[in-house]
Amino acid sequence: METTSRVGTAGPAPGPTPSPEPAASAGVEAARRQVADGFVRAAFPWYGLDAAFTGPRWLMQVGVSADGTVQHGTTGHGEEPAIRPDGSGPDDERFAAVVTVAASPVRRTGDGTGVLDATSVSSAAWLAGSGLLAYTWPPQLDHALRDDWLEQQTEAAFALADDLGGPEWTTLSLPVDGVPVPFHYRESEFGWVLAGTTAGGAHLGAYGRGMSAYGLGFAVVEDLAAYT
Repeated sequence: METTSRVGTAGPAPGPTPSPEPAASAGVEAARRQVADGFVRAAFPWYGLDAAFTGPRWLMQVGVSADGTVQHGTTGHGEEPAIRPDGSGPDDERFAAVVTVAASPVRRTGDGTGVLDATSVSSAAWLAGSGLLAYTWPPQLDHALRDDWLEQQTEAAFALADDLGGPEWTTLSLPVDGVPVPFHYRESEFGWVLAGTTAGGAHLGAYGRGMSAYGLGFAVVEDLAAYT
């Protein structure tokens, strides 16, 4: 599974403030523009929920390889989940995030100093699993223990993504651009995760909470303006 770095996030601040600082507001807007630029620069199509979903949509983050190529990104649907660094906040949000991973073979980095692994459906499963963890750590968990918990759970998500044929996963068929596609699917106390490969070769991951995965459908995003 390929490791990439995030360009940025387009999620909300942890909570509204009566009088936001101008510098903070400018920083959020700059981050949103950076994310949007990353989506536009991608050389592959993005996926999101299909037209049957009529709720809010937004851009979450993009990931780039060591040579600066956009490799994956996530689109959000429903209620924007809030990262809860203090363990507070609602835990009944209804959202689904769709991860698109470009199909890439093993290749050398742009500077010729290393090799980038090929992407696979496991890459999508890993990104989806770790994405879910970012928003769903137990609210009763002591803040001092959060990093240890997140590291343990992230390692577990990596191992699960590398064993898609294992007992933790079942198979779920969902439409992608109207064509049924088999997905690997699992549930946990934090939400659900799924991953599969489209007919066009792109790898799709998704995760969510409060919205059933069984009724979802995916489609190529024709206009990013719907997410901005």
